[in-house]
Amino acid sequence: MKRFAFMTVMAAGLAATGLTAQEIKERQENQQDRIAQGVKSGQLTAGETARLEAKEARLNREIRRDRRQNGGYLTNKEKRQINRQQNRLSRQIYRDKHNARHR
Repeated sequence: MKRFAFMTVMAAGLAATGLTAQEIKERQENQQDRIAQGVKSGQLTAGETARLEAKEARLNREIRRDRRQNGGYLTNKEKRQINRQQNRLSRQIYRDKHNARHR
């Protein structure tokens, strides 16, 4: 069941090539919620959490910088890159939550 949910999230992410600002924001919030749930349940260690939060913060800074450079918008190329980075972060969250390490 967990694998099915993960694959569904991945398929949705891969299908989204023309992401809107709202979709990017929703995905950021979803991933932040997944990290928080992992902390609450003890699935994520302090180190894993810190690394994930740092990656999330870097991605958020990159998105803000890209928007600033383009008058508040993202180019299609930037949207694709953000989608790939969010996919990568999503996989890392999944791996960290499902490894043998616990707090």
